[in-house]
Amino acid sequence: MTVQLANQPMRPLKRLATNSTTTCAIQATIYAKCVVATYTDVTKDICKDEFQLFRMCLRNALKSPR
Repeated sequence: MTVQLANQPMRPLKRLATNSTTTCAIQATIYAKCVVATYTDVTKDICKDEFQLFRMCLRNALKSPR
C-alpha cells in the first residue's frame, strides 16, 4: 500500500475515485437509487436531474486542489 504524502498532489483518477465514494457519496446514492428504480423502463434523461447533481459535485471536488 502506498502512503499519500500531504504535500503531493493526488492523481486525477484517484481523486475521482475518492471523491465519488466519499465527498459525493450522497449525490451518488441519489443517482444510483433513481437508476435502480427506473432501469426496467428506461427513457432518455429519466435521471437527468440526479445525474447533474452528482456531476456538479464531482466537478467541484476535482477543481479544489488537494
